[in-house]
Order: sequence, then structure tokens, then C-alpha cells
Amino acid sequence: MPPARWRLGLLLLGALLTLVLYLLLPAPQPEQRSVGTWPDKRKWGWQAANTTARTVMAAGEPPVFYREVSAGPQASGTASPGRPDVLFLHGQAFTSKTWEALGTLALLAREGYRAVAIDLPGYGDSPRAETVAMAQGRVAFLDRVLQELGMQRPVLISPSMSGRFALPFLLVRGDRLAGFVPIAPVGTKDYTAEQYRQVQTPTLILYGDRDTSLGPQALQSLQHLPRHRVAVVPDAGHACYLDKPEDFHRALLGFLRQLK
Repeated sequence: MPPARWRLGLLLLGALLTLVLYLLLPAPQPEQRSVGTWPDKRKWGWQAANTTARTVMAAGEPPVFYREVSAGPQASGTASPGRPDVLFLHGQAFTSKTWEALGTLALLAREGYRAVAIDLPGYGDSPRAETVAMAQGRVAFLDRVLQELGMQRPVLISPSMSGRFALPFLLVRGDRLAGFVPIAPVGTKDYTAEQYRQVQTPTLILYGDRDTSLGPQALQSLQHLPRHRVAVVPDAGHACYLDKPEDFHRALLGFLRQLK
């Protein structure tokens, strides 16, 4: 065989061997990226979390999906004596999953609190409900949620859109809450200063200093609550709990610990 054909044959053989070796190599794994806004997992104890996710609601009502975390010696559904339960609502672009992913539920569980996050009607795994179209229906909705979850006097956490549920409940059923944490909620202008002055629920008004719209607007109305305190999260926007989770957790725990 002429030398030219030898060289061509060797090139083809090399190419074939290269193809076979490539096919035998393990597939490359996708790059794992971390989200910089989440808190340090080791610091906040995510690795010990055990999440319960299920639906609950009174007979004849649309089901409500909720998440609850137990960690360490705390069993799901229990809390240390003297510590209030904590119920998390969510904003327009979020669900109960936000509070699990952020580590908030696990953190509170490790601190001895029973912390539960729900999907509001029409969000996440909770179906829409016509009964919550009006404020009266939203009050009744939260009443039923607290009853079905067995929460006596919880602390209600209400960011942004969920103010449409939390604020009317606060004004009508404030005595059923051990505390209230509004995070730049919507709807604060719907009520008068005198209505807010009638509420005796301890309140932590919380917002990010870069939220120049809803944060100051909510403060202007909510400052009429007689038992309020204010916490401004530095270098954080509207969803301040996402921008600065450690600062948010610190402010929240400080408020919870001073409640009777």
C-alpha cells in the first residue's frame, strides 16, 4: 500500500478511537450555583430541617396548602412552652416555599417556635376561592386557617400583597394575635388612623431602606398602632427578607423573644 494510503488509514483509525473514548467518558455535571442572597446554611441550621407539607381546611371549604418544619428535638406541630406560634403569609410573587427555602421556618423551629407558612388562595398549591374576594371573607378565611392549624394566639407575618388578608384581620381580630409583623404591606391606606389606634396587638413594622414606595407608605399609616416598633433593614429593597435574610431573621427573632 502506498504511503499516502497508510497515513489516511492511521488518521481514520485515530479518529475512531477518539470517538469511542469520548462516548465512554461520564457526562459532565451541570454547574452548581448558589444564590448569594440566601443565609449561610450551617449558621441557620438548614441541614437539620424536616418539612411537613400538606393541605388542610374545614369541611366544605377550599383546601389550603401549608409548610411546617421541625428541627432538632422539636416535633412538627409543637413548640417550647411560652413561645407563640408563627404564621407566615407571602407576597404576590412568592408562596410558602419562600420561607422554607430562605431557612426561616427551620430557624424558628430550632429556636422552639412552631412556624407555619401557607399558600394563600390562588397561589402555590392552594386553589382559588371566591369567598376571599371581599375583606370580610378574608377575615373568615384566616379565622378558619388558625382554627384548623390549632393556633391559639400566633404572630402573623404579612409581607406586601398579603396585607389584603392581614390588615382587616388585625383590625377585627387583633385580640387573636400575640403579635403582628407587617413587611411593607399593601392596603394600609384603606383604614383610618383612629381604626389603627384601637388595635392593641404588639407590632413590628419592618421594611428595607431601599423600598422607597410601599415601605414608607405603610409606615405612615401603621405608626398609629399604639404598640408598634420599627425595624429598617439596611441596603434592602421591597422583599427585604430576600435581600438581607440574616438582618431580617435577627429583627424577627428579637421581636418574638420580647413577646409575653
